[in-house]
Amino acid sequence: MATHAGGLSTGVRVRDLVRSYDGAPVLESLDLDIAPGEFMAILGRSGSGKSTLLRALAGLDPDVAGSGEVRVPGSVSVVFQDSRLLPWARVLDNVVLGLEASTGLSRAEARAAGTAALAEVGLAGRERAWPGELSGGEQQRVSLARSLVRRPELLLADEPFGALDALTRTRMHGLLRELLERHGPAVLMVTHDVDEAIVLADRVVVLDSGRIAAQRRPDPGLTPADAAYGALRADLLEALGVPAADAAPKEIPA
Repeated sequence: MATHAGGLSTGVRVRDLVRSYDGAPVLESLDLDIAPGEFMAILGRSGSGKSTLLRALAGLDPDVAGSGEVRVPGSVSVVFQDSRLLPWARVLDNVVLGLEASTGLSRAEARAAGTAALAEVGLAGRERAWPGELSGGEQQRVSLARSLVRRPELLLADEPFGALDALTRTRMHGLLRELLERHGPAVLMVTHDVDEAIVLADRVVVLDSGRIAAQRRPDPGLTPADAAYGALRADLLEALGVPAADAAPKEIPA
């Protein structure tokens, strides 16, 4: 029997986690810990169990066959690759959707918090815009605001920048780092981009067939100009089964 509990004050604890679909195992006896405030990036080929792990932490897979223990903090937010904004609701209304019920704030307090969150992501003055009036990067900024306005202790991000162009993605990396330094949640981010994982994460975990194949901790401030960056990148790609001759592409083959 799988258990999923909130209220943990010491980050994330996963023990002997098993998940399967139609009898096929996806996660196999997985053990994982994420410390408070730690940024963990999960890499792996398609089908390795990355998104299944994220959904287990979010409590979004109650009907999936599985077992094990999952303990997370009491406040969890999720950011997806698709911003998932309601097209018929203005930007501020998207940010504060459900905030009163989940936090006990009054309507005025919730909208004030939403307005402040939009300012944090660089969208001050766009409160009454419709989602369709925003660029893809701006929509993801709204999605980040919607997640962070709830003051999560754990932020789960499923390829949040995968649909953005390279320049917008780089800008979003900088914004995310600033926001996380300010708010301090633990983060688990699923990505196919090895460089994104190295630049953003405190710890990079490689999943393979539902098990942890490798874990690495990038040195703080590491940049692509550093020799250690190239060595770490090659090491992660090797753990992912990508031959050295094919190491030029930044993203893992699906």
